[in-house]
Amino acid sequence: MTGSEAPLSFRLGYVPGATPAKWVRIWRQRLPDVPLELVQVSAADAPGLLRRGEADAGLVRLPMDRTDLSAIPLYTETTVVVVPKDHVVAAVDEVAVEELADEVVFHPLDDVLGWDRPPGRPAIERPATTADAIELVAAGVGLLFVPQSLARLHHRKDLTYRPVTGVPQSRVALSWPEEETTDLVEEFIGIVRGRTVNSTRGRGPAQPEAKAKAKPKAREKAKAKEQRKRSGSAGRPKGDGRGRTRRR
Repeated sequence: MTGSEAPLSFRLGYVPGATPAKWVRIWRQRLPDVPLELVQVSAADAPGLLRRGEADAGLVRLPMDRTDLSAIPLYTETTVVVVPKDHVVAAVDEVAVEELADEVVFHPLDDVLGWDRPPGRPAIERPATTADAIELVAAGVGLLFVPQSLARLHHRKDLTYRPVTGVPQSRVALSWPEEETTDLVEEFIGIVRGRTVNSTRGRGPAQPEAKAKAKPKAREKAKAKEQRKRSGSAGRPKGDGRGRTRRR
């Protein structure tokens, strides 16, 4: 690398609730010479962050506008309803959405479940953020549907949550600009897909190199075998037709 070249680095965007820690740890073990920078971004702005080149890849939420972006779905989250601890829902393990039809349900502007309007009775105004909606739930004036990771992120001692059936779910995906599938992006794809360090993709040791090293050894063995054959044939008596044998 010359003095004018910028050092390699990798920028990973991630939306609230996504947990990149495991993959970041593996990256730092495999590529200690390539710094990985985490960039937190809202779910709504994540596609723009990638298109603007402000991150090399990102953990995003689907559905989203995937124009010019590649995406690999990683997992689907359970949707839960956040309620005060003394709410009747807190007494059950799971609730059907139909049972909440008479409840006031908040629909924050940063909602990630992709519906036009959640079930239940709409609030007078839409909270600006999920955090604002959580505050209103704590005040006892309504409920909130969110992916489970967001319920954990906004945990409060006076609130709890329960899984809900019959509602949309949020999928977390790895996304990147489709025209920028670099070696480092491929490396991170391999990590999230569970490829080992010896995979043929990425910067880890590749199998063809190991085979290339094995070929000279095979040639050496063949050469030695040929030499043994020659030395053995040279030591035998050629014979003169008289049946004489070699003296010991």
